Amino acid sequence: MAASPGLVRLEQRLKVKIGEAKNLVLRNHGNAGPRDVYCTISLDQEEIFRSATAEKTQDLSAFFGEEFQFDIPREFRFLSFYLYDRDRPMKTDKIMGKVSIKKDDLHKYHGKDQWFPITPVDADSEVQGKVHVEVKLLLVEIMNDGYPQHMVSVKIQECSDLAIINGCCDPFATVTMHYTNKKQESKRTKVKKKTTCPNFNETFIFEQSGQRGGSQDRENMYSLVDEDAGFQEVRVALWHDCTGMFGNVFLGEVKISLGSLSPPQERNAWYFLQPRDSAGKHHRGDLGTLRLNLHYTSDYVFSSQSYDSLRNLILQSAAVEPITSSVAWLMGEVVSQKQDVVQPLTRVFLHHGQVVPFISALAKHEISKITDTNTIFRGNTLVSKCIDELMKLVGHHYLRATLKPTLDLVLRERKPCEIDPTKMQQGESRETNLANLKEYISMVLKAIMNSALSCPPVMCQIFSELRELANIYFPNEREVRYSAISGFVFLRFFAPAILYPKLFDLTTEQTDPSTHRTLTLLSKTVQSVGNLVSSKTSNQNFRETYMREVFSHCVTDKHVEGMRTFLDIISQMPNGNQKAYDTPIILKEGKMVKRAQGRKKFGIKNFKSRFFRLTTHSLTYSKTVGGRALCSIPVDDILAVERVEESSFKCKNMFQLVQPHRTLYIQAMNCVEEKEWLDLLTKVCLYNSHRLKQYHPGAYINSNWLCCKATSEQAPGCSAVSNYMECDLKTHIDSDREMERLRSLLMENMPKLEKLHKACESAQIYGGSRDLSVVGGVLDDPVASQKSISQVIASVIQLQQEHKNHERKFLRTVRYGSKQAPIGDDNYLLLASSNAKFDSNSSGNEMGTPIRKTSSSPC
Repeated sequence: MAASPGLVRLEQRLKVKIGEAKNLVLRNHGNAGPRDVYCTISLDQEEIFRSATAEKTQDLSAFFGEEFQFDIPREFRFLSFYLYDRDRPMKTDKIMGKVSIKKDDLHKYHGKDQWFPITPVDADSEVQGKVHVEVKLLLVEIMNDGYPQHMVSVKIQECSDLAIINGCCDPFATVTMHYTNKKQESKRTKVKKKTTCPNFNETFIFEQSGQRGGSQDRENMYSLVDEDAGFQEVRVALWHDCTGMFGNVFLGEVKISLGSLSPPQERNAWYFLQPRDSAGKHHRGDLGTLRLNLHYTSDYVFSSQSYDSLRNLILQSAAVEPITSSVAWLMGEVVSQKQDVVQPLTRVFLHHGQVVPFISALAKHEISKITDTNTIFRGNTLVSKCIDELMKLVGHHYLRATLKPTLDLVLRERKPCEIDPTKMQQGESRETNLANLKEYISMVLKAIMNSALSCPPVMCQIFSELRELANIYFPNEREVRYSAISGFVFLRFFAPAILYPKLFDLTTEQTDPSTHRTLTLLSKTVQSVGNLVSSKTSNQNFRETYMREVFSHCVTDKHVEGMRTFLDIISQMPNGNQKAYDTPIILKEGKMVKRAQGRKKFGIKNFKSRFFRLTTHSLTYSKTVGGRALCSIPVDDILAVERVEESSFKCKNMFQLVQPHRTLYIQAMNCVEEKEWLDLLTKVCLYNSHRLKQYHPGAYINSNWLCCKATSEQAPGCSAVSNYMECDLKTHIDSDREMERLRSLLMENMPKLEKLHKACESAQIYGGSRDLSVVGGVLDDPVASQKSISQVIASVIQLQQEHKNHERKFLRTVRYGSKQAPIGDDNYLLLASSNAKFDSNSSGNEMGTPIRKTSSSPC
């Protein structure tokens, strides 16, 4: 989360699916044989995620088929995807190329598959960061002849977010003055070690040589158009100091024209670093293409009171009769990508405790229209997608407790389970593979059947409502009460989690093709069991002959009856008296780097990589996955969890865990991981009565705190702890953020709302009770629908006006050339242009046409 002026904050989220790469180039030695390819996702140059390795790829292509989604906790300029060729014999990974997309262009590709060209990677393509430069034109009188001498003062103040070269950055700057007579003069700063944000604060003076003597007339005294040696341009280049055989590495440059500068004018501004003019001239040809599907959202969230009007309209939806006239249902119809509206809508209802009556009202409307019980809740309707989203939100820990032990075993053992004769590897035994598969199937089904009492209460409430509706509308068809639930539990919840464990955060390991095939067979079996428990017959139809054999050998009548009992239990109303955290629940685990805590009086406090595991009871770390815990920190002993200033250790993504007698310093792998660990650690200790109110943002090094210079390690903190929002451990929902997402969707679809509003008006002319057909169904009451649409349009217009007022305020306070809006990018200029258009349009049209914002716009 990035701060913005006033009470407004920026929230960014990205969901990306990496499809496949095609037409990849041959290796340098022309070998067209199989190779191992993987892809990484980076914000600017910081790696966030890495895909599984596509092993032994043929035909110069590689298929990934992986999906990643995460909140973006900081500003960025480019989203990049790097492709690597893993050379196992040499144990090196060679970069093949990258796809780089500017942040402001992400909205162009929202929600659709797109092929992107793969481009080469070199020093110029990796340029990032910005530099603060101050240029002054001076007029100095020379003591000998008394005539004024032109001089230029160039001050390199500081840089920010420079590129990292081979895990390090030792930057220095060169300042080159270009004269009008084609001559150049260069100077350089000192090298700053191990920092991407160096503070140089060095000034260089350049004199104008070749000044004419007494014949120079006064009217040309201030002119820089001296043909002999006038100042033309100053270039500031950043370099990484390297003593290797290839020399220093280019980090970026800035060109500042001096033609229009007159004394005593100066230019004091931040500039984005740019690649050299020669960049791209000697690149190789086509490197192939990469297919991606991107969903990027960027929302500026206002104070909670701003959304009260729209929020109340949405929360009243469950009580509106008929449900097709409610604001929530209408939103599901006007937004073309239903999933875009389902996610924030479900979160808002869940946060305010209205999700059960809302989903129940939607389900009642849908089940009342059912004519074929075999299709009950099987379509991608609003209610089906809302239940899917709800299960993802509240069922995460339930999935981990139920499936993770078995999935960990499958991923660890990697036993072959292929029983399709056409896909078996040479030397494999079909009987052995079938026995392995039967063992895993038995473990998965047993884990699911024994998990009924652990099912989250809100899921049980929803399933109870669905079961009751099935009894009301189909009293003589017993199997419908099971099919109404089994489709969600097995087909939409357990089966996808087994097939894609990484997507559901059940593992961090990459799955090889053989293991993925095992997971596919397990997922198919769970789906088949779900179909069988709600079927009138005990026969299952399989397209694959081998699956019929698997089912007959691995699934018994005992399993089917056990699953029906499981469905009976989870569709009963929960008593609500169970303690949520009697047994430890694993919240997150993964590798991080920790600094020695100083439990020994003597010794070096070095940094070591450890495997961390956070549960609802404690935070532990060990040397390896599953290894003996070297240290266990009870949740009750955590006094504060806060970020550490980068200058303390010259490391990014550092945070501190404050305990009663010492502080543990930890470095996360990237900014996304850091935010996730910070959020979870803060939540588990949120209600500790002895939490600190003040902390030290700097580290305690060499017997003093770097932030406040206090010498005592027990000195009270010098900064207030972060004001984290109180939230439930299992489901943290930012209602205001979700409301802003809904507002943005409504604004984008305002023309559709207006069209629907006019259609309702027309329908009233022919009779208010007449049904009105829309894209997804029928408006049962056009009169009530028109009222809801009018109210929601009024609320959205009011919110849009608040956004434009904030945008104007932002433009008045942010200067082009400041650190917030450096020179070299068109974000600020586009923002000013869109603001001017709004001012001209708003006077003539009250409702106005929604302006599509750039991702960097403050609104």
